[in-house]
Amino acid sequence: MPTTSINEALLEQLKKVKGPDLESNIVDLGLVSNIHFEKGKASLFISVPAERAAALEPMRAAAEKVILELDIVETALVVLTAEKETSPQQRDVPPPMADKTKSSTKGKQRGLPNGIQSIIAVASGKGGVGKSTTSVNLALAMQASGLKVGILDADIYGPSLPRLLGIAGRPQPAGGQIIMPLEGFGIKVISMGFLVDEGTPMIWRGPMVVSAITQMLHQVEWGELDLLIVDMPPGTGDVQLTLAQEVPLTGAIIVSTPQDLALIDARKGLNMFRQIDVSVLGFIENMSYYICPKCGERHEIFGHGGAEKEAERIGVPFLGRVPLDIVIRTTADLGTPIVVSAPKSEHTKVYYSIAQNIIKRMDQRKGLTAKPKIIIE
Repeated sequence: MPTTSINEALLEQLKKVKGPDLESNIVDLGLVSNIHFEKGKASLFISVPAERAAALEPMRAAAEKVILELDIVETALVVLTAEKETSPQQRDVPPPMADKTKSSTKGKQRGLPNGIQSIIAVASGKGGVGKSTTSVNLALAMQASGLKVGILDADIYGPSLPRLLGIAGRPQPAGGQIIMPLEGFGIKVISMGFLVDEGTPMIWRGPMVVSAITQMLHQVEWGELDLLIVDMPPGTGDVQLTLAQEVPLTGAIIVSTPQDLALIDARKGLNMFRQIDVSVLGFIENMSYYICPKCGERHEIFGHGGAEKEAERIGVPFLGRVPLDIVIRTTADLGTPIVVSAPKSEHTKVYYSIAQNIIKRMDQRKGLTAKPKIIIE
């Protein structure tokens, strides 16, 4: 059957699903977008008011159900988004009662997703400090040590892991509301970048971001993982609070550059994690120094040692420093991180060393079932 005919058949089925106003259907309301069908697998987005995402979950489930009624559809994946402006019909629908629960994380956590032993967050107080590149290379270094590792890209507004790991494609349904993560270099990955085009802006309010993070944690078939690394968005906000509420974190890592401005924001990140009862495993100083490839002279472009001094001042471990080098940037841009593209390089040894320091801190905090050793030849 031609793709156009399949899409028409899907839209016809979706007309059976009532919209938020309970009168018009989701197709006539213009809420359906990004229909994709391939080899029996159907996926699409339904745009809803951000503040009503949780309340409209039954509508999303109903859409999956009617799609599965088609003989050509074997599995269905329907995702609620808030990319479109709320329609006039929806504006007349009163929002649900405000959630009056307190912001404390105590007593709310749902526990670790099945099969995952530990979760750590890699965070920064501000953007542009190389946090995602650091997350990816550390994940690969920990995998080289024998750990089974996954990464959750929690930066909803600026997902970068698909590019950094050279992964393309859409997550496939695994049955029910569960989807399969994609893989890059043996690392399991889930990212909003797999569900929307790279140039599409994510115009989402807080409740939609919270819903997306919750689904990526609990509705992904992660399998057996020793460690899930969560690449956090910069700053302090809904994602950080949601993560702390949803799962018991083994700890958080703060990535910063050496200069004072970055360290000011890094302190905010540290204090935020402390306020929500998440242990900080340590600081990493990224872009710490530059070695001139011609003369071999060392230059401290952003200053030097600021993160280490800050870690000492506030009493948290300093995990290590990563140099500023074009090869780290170019390998990341090409989707072949330096840990896999140059496994015996000096830069890779730096990431291995930091990974070992993190594992030691995790052992002290939680205790992994195995204590792997990273061997540097």
